Amino acid sequence: MGIVMKCVGMIRVWLDQPWVALIVVAVLAWLLSLAVHRVAAVLLSRWVRRRELTRDLFEQSRGPMRLLVPLLLFGFLVQTLPANDAAHGGGVIGELVLIGVMLALTWMAVRAIGALERAAVRRHPVDIDDNVHNRKVLTQVRLLSRTGMVVVMILGVAGMLMSIPAVRQFGASLMASAGLAGLALGLAARPVLTNIIAGLQIAMTQPISLDDCVMIEGELGYIEEITGTYVVVRIWDERRLVVPINYFIEHPIANWTRTNPGLISTVFLWFDYGIPLEPLRQELQRICEKAPEWDRKTCILQMCEAAEHSVKIRVLVSAVGMPAWWDLGCRVREGLIDFVQRQYPQYLPTMRARLQSAPEGAPQVSVS
Repeated sequence: MGIVMKCVGMIRVWLDQPWVALIVVAVLAWLLSLAVHRVAAVLLSRWVRRRELTRDLFEQSRGPMRLLVPLLLFGFLVQTLPANDAAHGGGVIGELVLIGVMLALTWMAVRAIGALERAAVRRHPVDIDDNVHNRKVLTQVRLLSRTGMVVVMILGVAGMLMSIPAVRQFGASLMASAGLAGLALGLAARPVLTNIIAGLQIAMTQPISLDDCVMIEGELGYIEEITGTYVVVRIWDERRLVVPINYFIEHPIANWTRTNPGLISTVFLWFDYGIPLEPLRQELQRICEKAPEWDRKTCILQMCEAAEHSVKIRVLVSAVGMPAWWDLGCRVREGLIDFVQRQYPQYLPTMRARLQSAPEGAPQVSVS
């Protein structure tokens, strides 16, 4: 009996210790949060199952809620403890709980923005023929979501710093007494702010969109990725060109597919003056009809120039996308040259020479 009384007395002494009470409250808050998560999962899973957006938001909020709910319960239970500095840790516990809650809310806001971005991607697929509108929408969504994430994280960090009195006082005194340091900080942050503003300008005016075919720095490629600070251009040979996003605001670029994904390939050929054009046009039409790259819009053959020894033939054919544009031009060039070699070899470009006798009787070569 005496041993039991001693144990009870020791437990009472331990419970009177502030740190033991905080541990008990923390464990209790964690257990209650598990119960809350279990009940919420059962109640909400059926409701969000048929809605992709709400299901994504629910899935993305699982991680932040595992941090937020225990912190809120812990902060509430701590308030039920005896009001003394030892139990409340001199206000440190409350500040830590507040910082944790702000961290969880920031985390949740960032993941919610990501879920909304994925929903927009699903609603506007780019793997269709006429995807100009969808590419513009996705460009706006991705740029705005990246900018929103950066703004949310900045506000979250600022809020967490402002919740600490020592840091808040230090920041206030720094801003009041060190204007030069603030100016230096502003100059250091200028590239970041410039890129953020450039990203917003691109999202609003849309000089470029995802999957646009552009010519930049002498390289032809596709806009593969647009972030808040840079743009990734996929070159035709699978290289990647990383360009600061403000470059597209400050420099001219050639955007081949801004309003229409279709491209026109130009093929130039040189033949003799006697080449008949109508059989060439019929052969061009036959080649285009058999070509899987042709989009059935443009198929034109014209004599665009007459030089001294040959005529210049220009062929215009259209395709959707840069790979198809290039392949179709090569296919047409190869097909027409093969056709002329088989059917009209005498009209391939030649150099004519005529031998005539000079007054002295010596042979002389003249070129016509």
